[in-house]
Amino acid sequence: MDAFNEFLANVNEVIWADWVLYTVLGVGILFTLWTGFCQWRSLTHGVAVTTGRYDDPDDPGAINHFQALSAALSATVGLGNIAGVAIAIALGGPGAVFWMWVVGIVGMALKSTEVCQSMLYRNTEDPDNPHGGPMFVVAKGMKKWGLGWLGSILGVIFCLTLLISTVTGGNMFQAWSVGDISREALAMDNWVTGVILAVVVAMVILGGIKRIGQVAGFLVPFMCLMYIITALIVLAFQIDQIPHLIGLIFRSAFSPAEAGGAFLGGASGYAFLWGMKRALFSSEAGQGSSPIAHSAARTNEPVSESVVAGLEPFIDTIIVCTLTALVILSTGALTRGGDGEGHDGIWETPPSVVVVKEDGDQPGSKKWVVGEPTAFRTEDDSKAVMGGKTPLPVRTSVSHKIDGKGWRDGDMVMVVVEGDDKVHKNTESNRAVFYGKVKIPEDTKEESYIRWEPVSTTAGHVNHFQHLVDTGRIQLAFPGLYKEYKGASLTAYAINRVIPGLGTWMILIAAWLFAISTMISWSYYGEQAIVFLFGRFSEAVIPFYKIIYCLLIVVATLPIVETTTEIGNLSDLGTGIMLWSNIPIMLIFGVIAMTAYHSYFRRLRSGEIKPHNKD
Repeated sequence: MDAFNEFLANVNEVIWADWVLYTVLGVGILFTLWTGFCQWRSLTHGVAVTTGRYDDPDDPGAINHFQALSAALSATVGLGNIAGVAIAIALGGPGAVFWMWVVGIVGMALKSTEVCQSMLYRNTEDPDNPHGGPMFVVAKGMKKWGLGWLGSILGVIFCLTLLISTVTGGNMFQAWSVGDISREALAMDNWVTGVILAVVVAMVILGGIKRIGQVAGFLVPFMCLMYIITALIVLAFQIDQIPHLIGLIFRSAFSPAEAGGAFLGGASGYAFLWGMKRALFSSEAGQGSSPIAHSAARTNEPVSESVVAGLEPFIDTIIVCTLTALVILSTGALTRGGDGEGHDGIWETPPSVVVVKEDGDQPGSKKWVVGEPTAFRTEDDSKAVMGGKTPLPVRTSVSHKIDGKGWRDGDMVMVVVEGDDKVHKNTESNRAVFYGKVKIPEDTKEESYIRWEPVSTTAGHVNHFQHLVDTGRIQLAFPGLYKEYKGASLTAYAINRVIPGLGTWMILIAAWLFAISTMISWSYYGEQAIVFLFGRFSEAVIPFYKIIYCLLIVVATLPIVETTTEIGNLSDLGTGIMLWSNIPIMLIFGVIAMTAYHSYFRRLRSGEIKPHNKD
């Protein structure tokens, strides 16, 4: 798994290079100006269209505007808002929130444009079951230019990236996160969560887009309202901190964020990177996925659905993601004290961090461990690994009160270490993290302990331990033990710090609802890729696709992916490759979309387009 994770990290370094983010941001600004600030039109006319004032039951399409928005939102308002935001802040600091806002605003223009294009080129041969998305845009659009062969190739490339994103960010990331929070709240084995999710998702996706639209039309408003109310209640207890936090977010976006507690510290560039990545993952702006759901909308005016689509990033990023970020920051979850033994979780006798030996795989590199060097068998019992071992400290009463639990076998923990002078390659911090796993033997006479993962200063770990190389000595930055809260669990922990117990159950319920809604919508996206790739043979392939999709839900909850970094790499892969394939399509057909966009609003202003259902 380490080799695979290293491979993903290397690929992500390429597809998420800074110039890629600048390009996406630039394209969003381009279409913002080209549309004449479509964000305002989405917040006004888009709301009117969503409420049904312009609905015509005789128009082609399978679902109404509200159901199309709900289906698309069910794929975006999900664990990216709970777990993704938590990951962004944990790695990028408060400044990441600012860049989420930026993506949310320009993302409204990106979303409107890509949906406009898909509506213009959607396939409505079967009015009750239309097909659309960037693959149809590039295939049909280039065919009109006499370049049908090239359009087909580009369409296939987009579908392949879509399928990768479907099984990673749209499926496995969701299942992994729900498994983690369910284990935290219910002590339920992750694989049990996976099986239940797979069964529920299968029951919905077998009914096609109409059933997905119906389920999403109920789930999305309910779960958004439930989550927003909970967040507002928590923030009401921290209302005096809000002005300070807003200032901190702006300052940290352009200057390094100071390290503290479990937070390593973050450079402004790292905040930009993680804020952009998580917001793009959450809102899907520029990916080309949401247009697939919107293409099923019942309308004869392509642009009307595009202004509805602009509401997605506003709801998803500007509202929901911001509330999550403020909850985490205002409750002190990021800069918390320790969880193990003594006052504020500080060890009475902190373990040392030592060099075990030269790394035989990488001559000249060193392996570091926390505590006593000990040989462990890997999870699959395939080889012995030299790691570290320390006795398990008693959990502090404060930490126990927050979530109502003591240590449990399998809990992930961490310590923060610091070097003498060199800094973290990305965060510009001299701090880094060692991860360990709590082991509680079935035999109560045996002592519980922490099994620490070894860290090697090889190329694969250089991003995290650049500052450890040749320092000759590292030490605990904070002489205490932290329980690692990953993604959604960090958000739950933040709520629990204000109202003990509420966060665990609130995030548990929200995570299940959000994940189910996201997975059912992404299953439809992948299905449309199958339709494009296999054409008239797709009806025979789709059942097998749905079976594989549901099986991958279970696979994601097996003990393969365990840390925040690993699941972040997995979800980033899917998001990144879709941006690479969809942004060029948006630019190629930008003129056509903008011509239709401005024509629609000229007709709207002249009165040619009138509401069908007047209040």
